[in-house]
Amino acid sequence: MTILQARPGPLDFQPNHAAIIVVDMQNDFGAPGGMFDRSGIDIGSIRQTIAPTGRVLDAARAAGIPLIYLQMQHRPDLSDMGGADSPHRQRHARLAVGSAVPGPDGKPTRILIAGEWGTQIVAELAPQKGDIVVPKHRFSGFFETPLHTILQGLGASHLIFTGCTTSVCVESTVRDAMFRDYHCVVLEDCTAEPIGQNNSRSNHEASLLTIEVLFGWVANSDAFINAFSATEHDAQS
Repeated sequence: MTILQARPGPLDFQPNHAAIIVVDMQNDFGAPGGMFDRSGIDIGSIRQTIAPTGRVLDAARAAGIPLIYLQMQHRPDLSDMGGADSPHRQRHARLAVGSAVPGPDGKPTRILIAGEWGTQIVAELAPQKGDIVVPKHRFSGFFETPLHTILQGLGASHLIFTGCTTSVCVESTVRDAMFRDYHCVVLEDCTAEPIGQNNSRSNHEASLLTIEVLFGWVANSDAFINAFSATEHDAQS
């Protein structure tokens, strides 16, 4: 049993019943030249999560915890975005989803389209052999995806969340996970939210408070890594 120091209180979980969920850490959200960056959205907070998230992923792999990457994307014909009056399609129109733009190599690519540069996971956190990638086309990683079936097959009951953005895709997935009776932990320094980041209390902080009170637990990368260090020490004692 591993003890994770978290809010509102310590959480007991077994690594062999846990999974890491990496939410949408892809170029269109977290890389220069991606969709957010092109739209004038400050991606600095997302970039800051890369280093602590990398340490968490390394610790998880060392502990044998499976990694699941969620990947936001749409079909080339945009047929999975909903109709012309769909709120999802309308809200994403302002971000030019589907538009052709030059990629970092100068070659044309399309915004938030499957198989294109923008939907690839940022290079620093690229999936490794054995990691699982689950494409999605709405904010929640459970909506019309095999995520729940995959987690059941892994025997996972405790989910550790990293990624972006905190109050949108992360929180949407956490809510759906909690409704399915998963124990959810959000790592606060491995998640980020540009919306409201200059407010007196950011959307990131508001989401973390909601999760801590009602939907799960909040911890950080050091607590996650230290939990395994303590477990290894106890095993050797």
